[in-house]
Amino acid sequence: MGGIDRVVKKAEVLQLSAPDFRVGFESTSAVISGPKKFDELSRDERIRACYQHCVIRYITSSGPMTNKSLRDRFKLPESKSTTISEIISMTVGAGLIKQDSDSGRARKFARYVPIWA
Repeated sequence: MGGIDRVVKKAEVLQLSAPDFRVGFESTSAVISGPKKFDELSRDERIRACYQHCVIRYITSSGPMTNKSLRDRFKLPESKSTTISEIISMTVGAGLIKQDSDSGRARKFARYVPIWA
């Protein structure tokens, strides 16, 4: 696992906002914010966290991302499944993730992988 992967994984473990990676002319920097409650996250922060969670699960062979795995990442109860589904839909709409072709068509059991997978 590379440096960026470790930063993303550690942010998940510590429940920090998803790191914002900025590519400059000759450098890349990571902006890491302190912990935020789920309700304090912006739309973009939620999408970034969803994408990064999906990538980490994919590259670490933890299996495709699911509604449950993303709920666990945000430490949300099952009653928030609809909210998580909306975040997943926004991330799909942003062209960052796609439904895993092996998961069938049922949205309830859908699994997701990075768009480039």
